[in-house]
Amino acid sequence: MSIDYLLQQLTNALSLGSIYALTAIGYTIVYGILRLINFAHGDVLMLGAYSAGFVFSQLYLPFSVAIVVSMVLAALIGLTIERAAYRPLRRASEETTLITSLAVSILLQNLAMMIFSPQAKKFEIPNYLQTIHNLGNVSFTNMKVLIIVLSVILMLALTLYTKRTKMGIAMRASSENIDAATLMGIDVNLVVRTAFIIGSALAAVAGLMLSGQYGSVSPLMGFVPGLKAFVAAVIGGIGNIPGAALGGYLLGIGEVLFVGLLPSQYSEFRDAFVFIALIVVLLIKPTGILGVEEDRRV
Repeated sequence: MSIDYLLQQLTNALSLGSIYALTAIGYTIVYGILRLINFAHGDVLMLGAYSAGFVFSQLYLPFSVAIVVSMVLAALIGLTIERAAYRPLRRASEETTLITSLAVSILLQNLAMMIFSPQAKKFEIPNYLQTIHNLGNVSFTNMKVLIIVLSVILMLALTLYTKRTKMGIAMRASSENIDAATLMGIDVNLVVRTAFIIGSALAAVAGLMLSGQYGSVSPLMGFVPGLKAFVAAVIGGIGNIPGAALGGYLLGIGEVLFVGLLPSQYSEFRDAFVFIALIVVLLIKPTGILGVEEDRRV
């Protein structure tokens, strides 16, 4: 096995890990504040991909505009989901909110099938993103470069936002103790809306990246990546933004190396590897790599 082969797999892993990381951050932002696992998050990713594809291939607008439009539309979808489905259940049991999130997920998938058709469609990207570069024996496209660079920029921007702005600090305070944050005068409803806006916008970017890399979009495309991103968030420490990013990259690297280094007959077990990795991490450190034990007092 050559160094060039390992480097090639590493470029694949970084692009896949970037997609997982962006999606996992959306999970972890919402969970950190509401302790809510939003299983409809992967379907917001799917709708973001559809909207970007429509803007670029049907309206013939620049791809950069398609990215922005998909983020805005996904943010609006996230806000609608929060207001219609989750806010009325703010004080409900975890089982109730979990079932609701699964119901919202199924609803979004079926709406996408009705609007766009159940069959997968081609996802077009600009020619300049299809350009292939060769660095020695390692090849990569501009699309992969965009995925990695844009993901890093968005994650750094989010880190600065949560540490340097009033709303970011309010989000961190709410994630520590939402009831105490309310007593301190923080508008928790605004914080929750902001969390859904940010998480949904990042999911849209992840969706168009995923479709851009593999060249297709379908109503069910967000289900498995959404589950894997949730696994990444748990591995890194759900509720912890750096942990979600770390978990995403570790999962992407592990999955690609699993497929690339083992004989081809084992490649069909790549999804099983993801969940085995989750079990192993939870057995060793139940809170995730960067997670901390919650102090639960009665």
